[in-house]
Amino acid sequence: MTEHTTRLDHIVLWVNDPIAAAGFYAKAVGLEPVRLTDYSAGEAPFPSVRVNEETILDLMPRAKAERMGMLPGAVESSGHPVNHVCLSLPSGDFDALRGRLEEGSVPVSEISHDSFGARGPARRSFYFRDPDGNVFEARHYD
Repeated sequence: MTEHTTRLDHIVLWVNDPIAAAGFYAKAVGLEPVRLTDYSAGEAPFPSVRVNEETILDLMPRAKAERMGMLPGAVESSGHPVNHVCLSLPSGDFDALRGRLEEGSVPVSEISHDSFGARGPARRSFYFRDPDGNVFEARHYD
C-alpha cells in the first residue's frame, strides 16, 4: 500500500465501561490496549485497542453521546446502528480467537464457509458480541 491509498483508520464503538471493554478486547480478542492508562488518569477522553499497525477501535463511553456536538445524531447513534465489524485474521489466529472466546464463555455462532468479503470468499467465519452488544465477525481467507 502507498500513502495515497484509502485505508480504514479507526472505528468508534459505543461502550458502557471503556476499561472493562479494553479488558475484553485484550483478553478475549487479543488486541493491544492504547491510551488505557491515560484514560484511567483522566488525560484521554477514551481508550482504544489496536487491530493492526494502521487500525484501531476507539472505545467511546456511551455517557459522552450527549456531549458530542461535532457529531450530529450522536445520542441516537449510541444504540448500535452498525450491523457488525469484521476482523480478518490468519488461520491460526482465527482458531486462537475462537478458543479464547469459548474459554471465556463468550457465545459464538456456528462457523460458516465462503462468505463474501473485501478479499473474496473467506474460508471460515463466525460471529460474536462484545460485552456492550457490538457484533463482530471473525474470518480468515488463507
